Amino acid sequence: MRLPPFLLERWQSEWENRVSFNLAESGVMPLTLAELLDSAEGEALTRVRLGYTQTNGTPELRAAIVSDYPGATPDNVLVTTGTSEANYVALWRLLEPGDDVVAVLPNYMQLPGLVDSFGTRLAGSWLQGGESWRLDAADLEARVGPRTKLICVCNPNNPTGAVLSEDEMGAVVAVAERHGCWILADEVYRDAVREGERAHSFWGRYDRVLVTSGLSKAYGMPGLRIGWVVGPAPMVAELWQRRDYTTISPAALSDAVATSALQPERRARILARTRTLLRENYAVLSEWLGRRPRLLSTVPPRAGAMALVRHQLPLASAALAERLLREQSVLIVPGEQFGMEGFVRLGFGYDREQLRAALDRTGTLFDTLV
Repeated sequence: MRLPPFLLERWQSEWENRVSFNLAESGVMPLTLAELLDSAEGEALTRVRLGYTQTNGTPELRAAIVSDYPGATPDNVLVTTGTSEANYVALWRLLEPGDDVVAVLPNYMQLPGLVDSFGTRLAGSWLQGGESWRLDAADLEARVGPRTKLICVCNPNNPTGAVLSEDEMGAVVAVAERHGCWILADEVYRDAVREGERAHSFWGRYDRVLVTSGLSKAYGMPGLRIGWVVGPAPMVAELWQRRDYTTISPAALSDAVATSALQPERRARILARTRTLLRENYAVLSEWLGRRPRLLSTVPPRAGAMALVRHQLPLASAALAERLLREQSVLIVPGEQFGMEGFVRLGFGYDREQLRAALDRTGTLFDTLV
């Protein structure tokens, strides 16, 4: 199997822990265990046996997850090592060489690499920019054909922060139903909403839907490596069999911490913290962008701790990111890695003072290039 380089993750993995300032992250400031758990719960963790857990996730964790998906039972969920593994096992099960996949783009770039490595073909239906990023339903329909097995969406969207409307979600479902396709909906940013109501889920809209998510982005717990797939019970059972060949089971401590994190009152507190971070930190980024109206512009993201920023600088996005890394020790994501030259992705979900300092350094370089 030929596996193309995953440029986005390789770029971040290489540098995110070596730079002074990281603006490449798309989640919020990670929690510590002390911030998350009370002393009694922390003490209880010291008594967790470090053996294999229930390999599809403990019943307690799966019950906590499916409480957010009306009509689902624990048999509808498989706990995975992060949302990335959830996406992987879903694609691995659904795709065969010669199949076609249609994806709403831009998207998390794990998708194109895996589609290519499985011997399948990817067609993209691009969100249309302007005052907002919007789905072109007619274009999506035109790209789905008799060999299309799967339609993939990332909602809320990475890297734009756009959220599909009810009409747009309905259009995706209608196209899938007409052609008998599966829908794979990556909803890892669903609870990381900066403004407006919580993003709606594709769960329950169609009988061939797999929803993936996890605790990394909205919940500030990427280090737990807890993700999940929610779908029809027979399909979830097949994905569980695939997981026997990958990471086998969730980490015992991660399963225990995740179960505590997803209890209703604590979950509400975590997500209130996330909304506050997104609202207050985006104001800092927005003010910084507003001082450079001829140089930089963005469609304000509704969700996610990231903004896709169009630039008018005389450098390709990769060269711009490389110079910022080398000269200012600031990491950003070049738009080239999403197939969107002329853009950069800036994360704003971490410490506010660190964000200001990182933007000051970024402006130092950008302003000299005009």
